[in-house]
Amino acid sequence: MVKQFPSPTAATWTFAEGYVAEDELLAAARTRAEEVGVSPISPGAGAALRFLASVLDARAVVEIGTGTGVSGLWLLRGMRADGVLTTVDIETEHQRLARQTFTEAGVPTQRARTISGAALDVLPRLTDGHYDIVFCDGDKTEYAAYLTEALRLLRPGGVVAFDNALWHDKVADPAQRDPETVSIRDLVKTVASHEELTPLLLPVGDGLLLAKKEWVAEV
Repeated sequence: MVKQFPSPTAATWTFAEGYVAEDELLAAARTRAEEVGVSPISPGAGAALRFLASVLDARAVVEIGTGTGVSGLWLLRGMRADGVLTTVDIETEHQRLARQTFTEAGVPTQRARTISGAALDVLPRLTDGHYDIVFCDGDKTEYAAYLTEALRLLRPGGVVAFDNALWHDKVADPAQRDPETVSIRDLVKTVASHEELTPLLLPVGDGLLLAKKEWVAEV
């Protein structure tokens, strides 16, 4: 039986989301996101990504879904000073705005590599076992395919992260059966039972699913 815990109030959630405050550079990137109809990662989830990148001393990160650079800037701020973010998006205009965000934040151009194209076309061209983090915030119906690619791209000890893992409170409701919800719900179950992964589901933002790729002894 799963023990029941009190649900956080709206005030508690808001307090936690704002615990690590965003600066004017992130605020400007959010404004650009609103203008082009992009939903960026929440401040709480962004802070979690920065913390993760810092703990892993991340040198190489892949991001699926560039948006206007909100999540990318959070990641870059946690990565090593020589770390490189490779960010993939099908929308070239979004990537232009992301580059503006990175430039305004003083990120050297060689630290943020933008690749325009569909994620499942681009990811197979990236190097196996090279990356510390793969962050996924693209097409929700492709999340299972992103996981497959992430397992190939990550080094042992690396982490795959998925935004929107609670998908507007619908993943926990079995009555919700739209394609995006079903895809994310299946992913959450797959990650939880995967022998090569150590999973964690954080209730920040719209849900952040993390999974560490464990070392597998060669037979």
